[in-house]
Amino acid sequence: MAAAGGVLWREGKYGVEICVVHRPRYDDWSLPKGKLDPGETLPATAVREIEEETGFRAVLGRHLRTVRYRAAAGDKFVEYYSAPAVGGAFTPNREVDSVRWLPIGEAVSALSYDTDVDVLRAFTALSGPLSTVLLVRHAKAGKREDWTGEDHLRPLSAAGFRQAQAVREFAPLFGVDRVYAAPRVRCVQTVEGVADDLGTAVIQEPLLAEEGYWADPARGLWRLLTIVAGDGTPVVCSQGGVIPDVVSALARQAGLALPAGRGGMAPSKKGSVWVLSFHTGESNGGPHLAAADYYPTALPHPAPTRP
Repeated sequence: MAAAGGVLWREGKYGVEICVVHRPRYDDWSLPKGKLDPGETLPATAVREIEEETGFRAVLGRHLRTVRYRAAAGDKFVEYYSAPAVGGAFTPNREVDSVRWLPIGEAVSALSYDTDVDVLRAFTALSGPLSTVLLVRHAKAGKREDWTGEDHLRPLSAAGFRQAQAVREFAPLFGVDRVYAAPRVRCVQTVEGVADDLGTAVIQEPLLAEEGYWADPARGLWRLLTIVAGDGTPVVCSQGGVIPDVVSALARQAGLALPAGRGGMAPSKKGSVWVLSFHTGESNGGPHLAAADYYPTALPHPAPTRP
């Protein structure tokens, strides 16, 4: 049985406040969470359940922890995410009759379960605000040898358009508000739906296409970090010859372990998404990677891959 939830938080008068919920059925205080619905991704479950239980809309950040336990109905796991609140208000409902916004120390004391405390500690393990970027490999575009035109014009296949639709539904869960892509038809098509929903254009990034990146990898990496340093949450669509090197380089600089892909590099399947979290700001010397979560597909699946 799968479920998802999050550490719903906001900036209060005296710092970060955590939302804990009271469930009258169990008479406990816990973090908001709920069961996966058919056809959902777990990030979508987390956003939906947080709003249903607390009334607050959230966007997601980094993955925090997977909690596994045995329930009466069988083995269960819950995926938890960092979830800043972006609006809403609480109304008592059939599952939750009260919520409390507490400083982190008080939230630790209020929570009824050690597993929730562990999740909250995972949240507090990275201090300071984080910026998020979604780094997407373009969706499937058929076999190169079956395409008679110029390769940069090769479009998505039917399967690729299904993957692109999944990316379109996945991106808003993380609050994406800017859209970039390598100048390939297949890269632009992968994130075009995200841009359409935002009422904006896809900004093309030659330095994040394979030939542009490998002409000067340091410059390509600089360009990505420049995008990260801007306001909001960008999605960037690139190619399989770029993403493994970019993510691996960022992880080496930060001393982070990653799930191993081909050749020991970061994995990057077609239609996959890296959710990268960065410390930003001049006091941090510019953006540097704080956490990296790999989603092999934006289609419904159990969880991100963690090291």
